[in-house]
Amino acid sequence: MSKVDVVLGTFYGDEGKGKIIDYLGGKADVALRATGGNNAGHSIEVDGVKYVFHLIPSGILNKGSLAIIGNGVVIDPKVLIEEINSLKEKGKDISLLRISTKAHVIFPYHIEMDKMLEENRGSGKIGTTARGIGPCYCDKYERCGIRIEDLYSDGFYDLLKRNIENKNKIFGLYNYPPLDVDKIYKEYLEYASVIKEYVCDTTTLIHRLIKEDKKIICEGAQATLLDIDFGSYPYVTSSNPTIGGIITGSGINAHDIGEVYGVMKAYSSRVGAGPYVTEQDNKIGDMIRELGHEYGATTKRPRRCGYLDLVALKYAVLVNGITALCMNHLDTIGKLDTIKLCVAYERDGEKTTEFTTNEEELNRSLPVYEEFKGNFGDVSKIRKREDLPVNALKYIKRIEEYVGVPIKFIGVGAGREEMIYEKKLVKRR
Repeated sequence: MSKVDVVLGTFYGDEGKGKIIDYLGGKADVALRATGGNNAGHSIEVDGVKYVFHLIPSGILNKGSLAIIGNGVVIDPKVLIEEINSLKEKGKDISLLRISTKAHVIFPYHIEMDKMLEENRGSGKIGTTARGIGPCYCDKYERCGIRIEDLYSDGFYDLLKRNIENKNKIFGLYNYPPLDVDKIYKEYLEYASVIKEYVCDTTTLIHRLIKEDKKIICEGAQATLLDIDFGSYPYVTSSNPTIGGIITGSGINAHDIGEVYGVMKAYSSRVGAGPYVTEQDNKIGDMIRELGHEYGATTKRPRRCGYLDLVALKYAVLVNGITALCMNHLDTIGKLDTIKLCVAYERDGEKTTEFTTNEEELNRSLPVYEEFKGNFGDVSKIRKREDLPVNALKYIKRIEEYVGVPIKFIGVGAGREEMIYEKKLVKRR
């Protein structure tokens, strides 16, 4: 039987997972998405055409590949249908899309609740994308959520009516206008009719495909330090984008997992509020942002940028059982004269290499850096690791030595072909 290879983010998202997924997905029979919602997004450019994915696994671009949205994803059907139509308009076959019956549905009241809660946080805003993701997950765990399969049940109207009546009571306290049950019911029946052909029991399907020895790539959303349990709480997402969420969001088991690829950049970035030890809120950060085009694929927000944090990276490796790293933007960081790597934190007069998610401790932490020479030159045409400039090789080697995991993919440019791929996984300690 085959194993499910996983691609997930190591920091705060936006590491360029799409490029790695695109490469690995080209050799896969199945692309699987297990967590998050349309607050996530990644871009892929194929033959001069740019595709931005928010819900559908990008593996759908590969002819003959199944694209599965698992039970752990929360789905805004309006966004999903827009994405389906966009792909169709670009000539892509959507017939191999599959959507879990168990995935929870985002409704207008989730979006309004998201906006209302963020507005009332005042100075304590967490930087939500206001797409209803958090409130939908709240309903899931409150056990009043509505799943994809409920859209086709006789009790759908009653479920929706009860939820909207309860939410309208809350909206009334904050002078928000009430929502119309019948209008939303009619709207979602239309959505349900459009996506019905793609809906099935994806857990059973996935295990059948594993037994048939199909090659499966699971596309992680967001990243480790945004995990609801293991991230820098409360500045996190509402699900588990770490390895545990991959399992519960799809129905695969621990024995089904093969390689775990951790995607990173040769520097770091973050969107939204929250602690960020290596942030460069200065000319260096501005330079990295512009050189790396660091603006959110979903939100278009400018990302906070800084040096690579090896303390946090090693934490991500440990939490996820990462077997290989995929580093993007080597070309970007190589344009700086001097590059720094954070190898420890100094906190309260003491040095530590142990990562913490405690906000107060992170805010008191100062990065301890090692410096490296930059000016790598144009590396975009290099396809073998040994052909990289000496300065680049020293930088890469230090990262591998520190975290104890090999770097298998090295992005040397923005194009999908501008990548170094190391076939043999040799641990460098």
